Parts: sequence; structure tokens; C-alpha cells
Amino acid sequence: MKIFFYLIQFIFIKIFFIILKLLPLSLSKSLSSTIFRTLGKLSSANKTAIENCKFVFPKSNDNEVIKIIDDSWKNIGQTVCELLRLGEILNEKNIILKGLDNIEEVKKNKSQAIFISIHQSNWEILLPTLDRQGLRIGAIYRHINNIFLDKLVFNLRKKTLKSNLNFYTPKGKKSAKDLMEAIKNNFSIVLLIDQKDSAGKNILFFNKQVKTQIGFLKIARKFNIPIIPIKNTRLENGKFELDFFEPIFHNNKNIDDSKMMNRIHLIIEKWIISNPNQWFWQHKRFN
Repeated sequence: MKIFFYLIQFIFIKIFFIILKLLPLSLSKSLSSTIFRTLGKLSSANKTAIENCKFVFPKSNDNEVIKIIDDSWKNIGQTVCELLRLGEILNEKNIILKGLDNIEEVKKNKSQAIFISIHQSNWEILLPTLDRQGLRIGAIYRHINNIFLDKLVFNLRKKTLKSNLNFYTPKGKKSAKDLMEAIKNNFSIVLLIDQKDSAGKNILFFNKQVKTQIGFLKIARKFNIPIIPIKNTRLENGKFELDFFEPIFHNNKNIDDSKMMNRIHLIIEKWIISNPNQWFWQHKRFN
């Protein structure tokens, strides 16, 4: 019965995707944003988003919070639309790169790095952009329960990569194995580190202890790999800005994983506060 439901769901979404691809990009993004804003307000995720936003911005009034969440739904709608058209999005005119000197050594020496970012702006552009910088790199993605839709989205992502060596791997036991094998073969990895990890460690995030993934810190220390944060910003003109921060080295024995993760959380908290309407508030981060 579940498979039948997934198939029907997939057919409707596939038709929606076809319509989006047929329309001009600007109109397609506008339509997708409107649909996500409208349907998003009717979902339980909207309540979660509002609660999260009020927690982070306790002094904001209801109208300010609702405006942030509405814009967040708009950003998600644009991101879904752009996933279908990443070939149009991923060119030098649309992606502005800052702080390239911070990855120059990785590129020049073909060495490794652990790139970290969050679900902000269009997070789908991260791996394809790093791929286009000539890096050997892989990324974890959270699989979709609908197996038909999961395969479709995976194929869309895979088509954006120029190198046949670079890869996406689904979160879970497979990704752990894939990433360790990649690290041993001199690949870099890119991770989105802002969501809840039920198997993670309690780390302060906006002054609340929340379950947080810290496995990448253990890898960084063990293999002496620099951690490079990437701030991802959607600009008003349909372009994006990726800002590569200075590498962080987790090789000081006086700083344990929890202290380092606290420092990293302070960095991404600033990103969220500076562009709250572009963050994925709909995840149950603080529950």
C-alpha cells in the first residue's frame, strides 16, 4: 500500500517538475515559491519553523517571525526549482566566490579539506561548485522516504557533477563507510552541520543543548585535515555568494570536540542571524 502511495505521489511531483522546467526560470521560481509558501503554511512544519524562529529571536513580534518563515518557504521553493535547472544556475556569472585564497593550498597541492556549511540559501550548489573547482570531493545527503522520488533527486544531483569520481552518498551506515574510504583516498568532503543528529552529542546552539554531529571533528583530528566553513548567501539578483572562511585546524590537544563544536556553532549562528529568511527553520532542531 505504501509503495502505491509513493508511486502516486511521485507521478504528481514529476508532473510538477515538468511544468517548472518548461517555464522560463524566473517564472518557474516564482511559481514554485508561491506554492511552497501556500502549502507550507498548512503543514505541521510551519509550526515547527515558527517555534524555532521565536526561540532564536525571542524579542521579535509575531509579524516579524511570520515574515521570516514566509521568506524561508520562498527560499525552499526556489531551491527545489533550481535543483531542476542547476545547469543554468552553475555558471561563473551566477556564483560569486569569495575567500578563494583559503582553498588555494587544497587546490594547488591536491590535498584534503572538510568543508562545512548549513541549510541556507541554495545548499544544492555546494558540491557542484567545489566539483567545478577541480577538487576530489564527496557529500552526504539525507535520503527521501519515497524511493521513486529519492532516485529522481539523486539523479538530478549526480548530473550536476563534472567529475565521475566525485559522489553523493546517503546518510547512514553506507555514508560512514563511503566517507572513510574517500578520506583514505585523499578526497575532501562537504557536510551540512546544522541539523539535529539523534545519535550526536549535546552541544550548545543558540544557548541550548542540542544533539549535534561531531564525527567530522574526529576525522579532522585523526587525519590532520583542515575544516573550511562556507557561508552561502542568496543575493537579490538571482545570484549566489559562497564565502570560504579561513581553515580551522583541530589539532590542539587542549581543545576537545565539544569546545571546537561550540566555536563552529558560534560561526554558523552569525550566518543564521545575518540572513534568517534563508535558513531551513522547518527542521526540529531545538526539540
